Amino acid sequence: MADKLTTYRRMRDARRTPEPVPSDGPLPQGNDDTFVIQEHHARRLHWDVRLERGGVLVSWAVPRGLPLDPATNHLAVHTEDHPLEYASFEGVIPRGEYGGGKMIIWDRGRYVVEKWTDREVKVVLDGTRARGRYVFFRVRDRDWMVHRMDPPPTPDWRPMPEHVVPMRPVAGPLPDPAEDGGWAYEMNWGGARAVVFVEGGRARVDDAGGDDITSRYPELRALGPELGSTVCVLDGEIVVLDGGRPSGARLRERASTQTPAQIRRLSTAAPVTYLVFDLLHLDGRDTLDVSYTERRELLDRLGLRGSHWDTSPSFDGGAAALQASRDLGLDGIVAKRRDAPYEVGRRSPAWREVSGRPTLEVVIGGWTPGRDPGLPGALLVGVATDDGVAYAGTVRSGLSAAVKETLAPRLRRLARKTSPFTGHAPTPADAQWVRPALTADVSHDGWTPDGRLRRPTLLRLH
Repeated sequence: MADKLTTYRRMRDARRTPEPVPSDGPLPQGNDDTFVIQEHHARRLHWDVRLERGGVLVSWAVPRGLPLDPATNHLAVHTEDHPLEYASFEGVIPRGEYGGGKMIIWDRGRYVVEKWTDREVKVVLDGTRARGRYVFFRVRDRDWMVHRMDPPPTPDWRPMPEHVVPMRPVAGPLPDPAEDGGWAYEMNWGGARAVVFVEGGRARVDDAGGDDITSRYPELRALGPELGSTVCVLDGEIVVLDGGRPSGARLRERASTQTPAQIRRLSTAAPVTYLVFDLLHLDGRDTLDVSYTERRELLDRLGLRGSHWDTSPSFDGGAAALQASRDLGLDGIVAKRRDAPYEVGRRSPAWREVSGRPTLEVVIGGWTPGRDPGLPGALLVGVATDDGVAYAGTVRSGLSAAVKETLAPRLRRLARKTSPFTGHAPTPADAQWVRPALTADVSHDGWTPDGRLRRPTLLRLH
C-alpha cells in the first residue's frame, strides 16, 4: 500500500521547519471523526481545512475560509495529506520553506461523514466556530469548491453589503457644555473619506462615491490579513502624515497618482494611514441601526492599531476636543450624538462639523447664481460698521444644496437694485443685490491685506 505521507515528507525538511515530520512506518489510527482548521498566514492568507481520514489529515486550502452563506461557494484547493500530529501544530514556518508563515489553530472539533468519494465529500462539522453541513466537490484537478448546505448560522445573519454611501455631518456650532453627555467628539482630520470592506482576509477600499480605489493605496491591503476571518465594513479617513500631522498636499499627490510604478514609490515615500471612526457591519450583523455608542464599543474591541491604520480617538468634552484640534493644526472636530444610528447617504444633524477656525458674523448683501440660475452659487458678504456694511468677501464653501434651496426665496424677497456695501466693493456683472437684513456665521483663515476674508466657509444662517 502506498505511503500516504510520501508527498508531505518530500516537501519538508525536519531540520528546517518546526512542523511535525513523522518517520516512515505504520500510520496511527483514529476514529475518522476529528477536524482542524488552521489560519495560515503564508504568502497569501488562507484557511487549511483538515479532516482525519485513514490515519492522515485530508486537507484543503480555502483562500476565503468556509462560506456562511449558502448562496456563495468558495474555492478549496486540495493539498497533500498531512500527518495526524499536524492537528495540534501552531507556529511559524520559516521564510523560504514550503508554506512559510504563521500558522494558528482557528477551530477544531468533531465531524460526521455523510458521503466520501473521489469527487465529493459531504460532512457535518461540530466545532466552536465552524458548525454545519458542508460539501466539498471537485471541479478540475486539485481545484474543488466548498458549499454550505445549511441556512446561515443565525436567523438575523446578513451578508456583508457590497457598497455603502457614507453618512455626512452638517456644519454647526459646538454643543452647549450642558449637553456634553449626549455627544462624542472626534477630530476632523481633513482626509479622504473611505469605506473599507474586509472579508476572507481581503480588504477592498472604496471612496465616498463607491469607486474601488484599493490599487491606489496598496499599503491598506494588509488590513485584510490583519483582521483574518473577521468580516466587517469600516468607515474612516485616509491621511498622509507629515511630521505627525495630516498633509493635504501629500494626500492630493497620492490621490492623483495613477501608474503602478508611481504608486509603489509613493506608498513608501508618502505612506497613507487609515483612521477608522465607525463600524457598519460585523460578522453577519449590520450595525447601522444601533447607536453610535454601541458601534464604537464594537469598533474598539477590534483593536485596530497598525503601521497603516489606527482607530481615531473619541473624546467626551467638546471644548477640550476643539482646543486639541487647534493645537494639532486641524480644521476642527465632528460632534456625534451618542444615541444616533448611522444614516447611510445622508447629511445628518446627528453629526455636527464644528470648525476650529475663527468664526465671524457677516451680513449677506448679495449673491451670484450657480449652475442653476435660480439658486445662489456664492454669497457676497460684509461686516457691520458704524458707517454701514463693509464688503468682506465672497463665500462659496458650505453652500449645500439644502442651504441653497432654503436661502433662495429669502434672497428673492429682499432683492434691491444697488449694492448695499459701503466703500470699494466689486460689482460682478451677474450680481443680485439684497437688503442687508440676513446674517450668517462663517469660519475663515484670517484677513487679506485689502480687508477680505481668507477661505470663508458658511457655518449657519441666522
